[in-house]
Amino acid sequence: MRILYAIQGTGNGHLSRSMEIIPHLQKRAQVDVLLSGTQCELKLPFEVRFRFHGLSFIFGEKGGINFVKTYSENRMRRFMREVNSLDVSPYDLIISDFEPVSAWACFLAEKRCIGLSNQAAVLTDGAPVVESGDMLGRFILQNYAPVSRAYGFHFQRYNPNIFTPIVRQEVRRLKTSDQGHYLVYLPAHSDERIVAALKHFPEVEWQVFSKHGKEGFIDGNVWLRPINNQQYLESLTSCSGLLCAAGFGATTEALFLGKKLCVIPMKKQFEQQCNALALSQMGIPMVKSLKEKWHPQITQWLKEENPIRVNYPDNAEVIVSTILRNEILDAPSPIEKQLMAGLVAI
Repeated sequence: MRILYAIQGTGNGHLSRSMEIIPHLQKRAQVDVLLSGTQCELKLPFEVRFRFHGLSFIFGEKGGINFVKTYSENRMRRFMREVNSLDVSPYDLIISDFEPVSAWACFLAEKRCIGLSNQAAVLTDGAPVVESGDMLGRFILQNYAPVSRAYGFHFQRYNPNIFTPIVRQEVRRLKTSDQGHYLVYLPAHSDERIVAALKHFPEVEWQVFSKHGKEGFIDGNVWLRPINNQQYLESLTSCSGLLCAAGFGATTEALFLGKKLCVIPMKKQFEQQCNALALSQMGIPMVKSLKEKWHPQITQWLKEENPIRVNYPDNAEVIVSTILRNEILDAPSPIEKQLMAGLVAI
């Protein structure tokens, strides 16, 4: 059996999840890996057969996506060339973690594609959804990487096709402590905005990891350096809490490790708004920006003493077995597919 596993490379959550899923797939099948996107820092421990530019969202510096840069760097003609160059016919199963090249290649080839991502869970039955006028954000979430069937990840199991998060093994092995500092990861904010805001809390040591800066520095009580996975994990292990965007990976790891968590969802990012709503229903505080009017809520969060901890099970193997059973063992035969399509007379 041949499987194509396609990974979205905007951010690091999709990559860290693939590191847990793919080894279990490799025990059962030949797996080719596809990666697209330009905003990831993690290195994959296995060969990537297909590397595409794809469609990347470019982080801005004011709390949201830089739509001008996103548009300028995502050329549809190049994207369609990539889609048309990908031959999906040799594969028995294509799994897309919100990856658009593989999803659209399958769509055009009328090939079945299985979605496996946290984005897939956001709009499913029972999952918390914000009541907002962000129709564009909802449209992008629904059509960015179309799939035949979706299995999602969320903070809780809102329905049977939603799994609890996959926590990477290197996080599961961490021995936590509390050395009093707070970790900050806000990739859609400029370093200047972050530092200026955090200096309003001089009693706190802030350790900031930046997507924008190439060199580290210390400014008063704020310690900043470029993203580095090992240094990030060291800070996460020993911090009192995490102030971050409402993405899925970082928030999940903070919940699993029992670290205080406060989120600032990215502006005009429908998925993060929904994630923030789900977290708020679990008791996690949310602020809308780093502006001064939100500082009292941050101060209140800093005073809290009882962080929420969620012991997410190590479920990667169960998830892989479930998907293979549903999509391979229980899949209709070619003659059944033709009957369902009305191509064969009964």
